[in-house]
Amino acid sequence: MKLTRCLQHALNMVLNSRLRSWLTIVGIVIGVASVIAIISLGEGMQESMNAQMSDLGGDILTLTAGYSRGGSMFGRMRGGSPGGGGSATATEEEVVLDRTDLQALKGIPDISIIDTNIRGTVDVSYIGKSGSISLTGVDQKVWSKITTNEIRDGRLLDSADQNVIVIGGKLADSYFDQPVGINKMITIEGSSFRVVGILDDTSTSIYMPLQMAYQIIDDKENDVYDSIVIKIKNEEDLDNVIAKIEKKLMMARHVTEKDRDFTVSSNKKMMESRTEMMSSMNIFLIAIAAVSLIVGAVGIANTMFTSVLEKTKEIGVMKAIGAKNQDIMKIFLFNAALIGLVGGILGIIVGVVLSGALPSLMGDLRMFRGGTLVSMTSVILALSVSVVVGVLAGAVPAYQASKLKPVDALRYE
Repeated sequence: MKLTRCLQHALNMVLNSRLRSWLTIVGIVIGVASVIAIISLGEGMQESMNAQMSDLGGDILTLTAGYSRGGSMFGRMRGGSPGGGGSATATEEEVVLDRTDLQALKGIPDISIIDTNIRGTVDVSYIGKSGSISLTGVDQKVWSKITTNEIRDGRLLDSADQNVIVIGGKLADSYFDQPVGINKMITIEGSSFRVVGILDDTSTSIYMPLQMAYQIIDDKENDVYDSIVIKIKNEEDLDNVIAKIEKKLMMARHVTEKDRDFTVSSNKKMMESRTEMMSSMNIFLIAIAAVSLIVGAVGIANTMFTSVLEKTKEIGVMKAIGAKNQDIMKIFLFNAALIGLVGGILGIIVGVVLSGALPSLMGDLRMFRGGTLVSMTSVILALSVSVVVGVLAGAVPAYQASKLKPVDALRYE
């Protein structure tokens, strides 16, 4: 029997049992759509993280008070909070960064720039509307050389600045009743500051010269810092420089590895850890979605076994007029493959639509801001898997049909 003839018989089997076939196809559609949506979301997040990693600067390190085991955001803290933000409190006394640490860092030749930061929450008002905003004091002499923030309007801070600020894009555009433009005055804790720059981001942050920030933020002592940002000369020598910094600081702070009270974190290593975690999560989610494909495969096998029972007499007639075992097997395999193919195509369409809607369903979570990315590789993979699942699920029923004896098949009622 010709291949086209076998395919035609398989197509007729699908069309003549439409309800059962479509119910089986639905299982494949759900599985394929889930896989496509999860893969596209994962690839979108991966691309977003890669973009963030390139913008963060692999040569930037951050020194914070308190010890984070492993130097990552997931480490166990001792004397500090996760991420190392702000001053940390040890079991007996407050752990801080001060001028002693700054002087120790200046003695390391592998460091090119050092920026000292303090942070706090301040009351801000502009044309009748007020609110509490995060403010960061930076060393304006070096901040423009070390920051990874991009400027949208105006300029960054420079060494001559005093009563001026740089603000985030969201704060400028939509936080207040009216947009904040360059050279506009914003009141911070009762003092007026002129906006000289607006960042190209979606933050509500405010950046001002360090000495002014000491006067504005409560409970901040001069020469005590919340964090120290370090730019190294050679990114390829990152691990070696971190080791040098840690050794120098342990000597300056008179601590050992056991009672260490500071953390040196790398933007690059943090993003690599997040990427690794995201890959593991994607694999886990895809495995869950694959369960739907397994359910669909069981549905196909059930449909094929039922078809063999229904078509037993027809199989006997075809064999009686010359059809071979392999012809019968091809017909049923084509039938199963067609169910998998149709389910795969519809699943891809549903998956693409679902992946487009997922970011909005997830809300304003930072990790989903990159959207989704449906690649041709994932489409081809999903379609291939759905067809293969169909063929494998139909293999046993097809083999069973091909082995029917013509006499027994003709007698079957």
